[in-house]
Amino acid sequence: MRPSPFFVEAPEAVQTRPKTARHPTQTNPCLTVNPMGEAKRRKQLGLMPTVHPFEAQLEASGEVTLIRGPDDAALTRTIVDALKGTQLSGAAWDSEYRTSLVLSGKHGGTLSTAADVEAVPVPDLRRITGELALGPLGSSSEQVTIPVEGGAIRLREQRHSFDGKCWETLSAPHSPQQLMSAMQNNPAFFLEGELIGQFNAEHWQAGRIDIEPDPPEELLEALEDVVREWHGETESLWAELHRDRMEDHDVPIPLARRSTFELRVPAPLQNPLGKVFAIRNGAEFSPVMDTDAHTPDGETWLSYADPDAEVDGGHLPAELASIFDMETVGVTVYADGRVEFEEGAPEDHTGRIRTELREATGAGDAQEWAEWTAQMLSETYGDELEVPEGQTLPVPVAMRLDIPEDALQDPDPLSQTFMESEVSFDGQQWRDLFGDLPPELTAFAAPPTEEDDAGRLN
Repeated sequence: MRPSPFFVEAPEAVQTRPKTARHPTQTNPCLTVNPMGEAKRRKQLGLMPTVHPFEAQLEASGEVTLIRGPDDAALTRTIVDALKGTQLSGAAWDSEYRTSLVLSGKHGGTLSTAADVEAVPVPDLRRITGELALGPLGSSSEQVTIPVEGGAIRLREQRHSFDGKCWETLSAPHSPQQLMSAMQNNPAFFLEGELIGQFNAEHWQAGRIDIEPDPPEELLEALEDVVREWHGETESLWAELHRDRMEDHDVPIPLARRSTFELRVPAPLQNPLGKVFAIRNGAEFSPVMDTDAHTPDGETWLSYADPDAEVDGGHLPAELASIFDMETVGVTVYADGRVEFEEGAPEDHTGRIRTELREATGAGDAQEWAEWTAQMLSETYGDELEVPEGQTLPVPVAMRLDIPEDALQDPDPLSQTFMESEVSFDGQQWRDLFGDLPPELTAFAAPPTEEDDAGRLN
């Protein structure tokens, strides 16, 4: 179940003492411990975090206001940004509140349809209490934590209000039986939100992430963040999560991993036993685990579902994998506007195709061509390139494109179907866009990271 402050109850303060200290007749000082003194000693030694308590108010829109907290503006910004980035708003908050209301047992009646759920009023205001802990952190507890630079934010309690005066807290289910009963009595738990799409992510241990097809622009960054969390944001987590999936702690660490995510608008109610991994930017992110794969060498891809089987078709869904099997026609587009076809192009459509390719690539217009090729090269090589401010990438003389034969007579714009395959900077030497960084771009190669210097995990 996705962690939510609604499902967390404020823990009671607990003091730990040796058993001998509980007996009033025990007077041997060697067998007693002053817990406050021990805490002070650990703090002086730098073994305890510096804690900054806070209380924040959130509106349904996602706006965050700190009611009380640290005086330091930087620490305040850390808290506010973390809450904005993790706490739900809009339709997602509606879904979270209604879910918590039903699971707490405070909602009477049965919710069967989306209309039933939408009829349940949702408060506009929330207040969250917690603390920003900077420095060494102890072992994990029952609290929900949000990692931040230098420490973590620990969430203790969440309250809600319809009028800003009366504040209430919803409790978590007291037992698995209560949880299952709530779900069985409310069929709306099994409704799904509208499908946004499925997106395939190839994530390299060195950091690069490639996503196909392109997700909505407002969800791209969130999807990349979810991919990192799913695969592991650090070297140790990358290794640990892979070995957990393999159920073998001696297997080698992969160079890259592939996963498919299904994105939907938030469901009316959040199913605690469902497949949703994260909710970000008003969308649910669910991994399609049967399609997950990994590669130990960058060439051979292996399925997590069937470790002995290699993955075909680039580990893409059937509708995308079929792209690699379809017949295509090669087209060369030159910076000066020339367009040359290989055999197979329908002659009665070449005029229209030339016009569309010039419009899509900017060929024939030096500035538009330079802008298009720069964007294409930047998207293709991603983090491998670093262009200093005030400089520009070399402008190719020509590009080779592959166009599916079926698309040549399709009324839809060709820009949605062609795939760039090769680039030439002199009209003679051709560089494979799916290979290493072309020599002509080495002057713009990004410097190696610390991870590159240390070498990848074996």
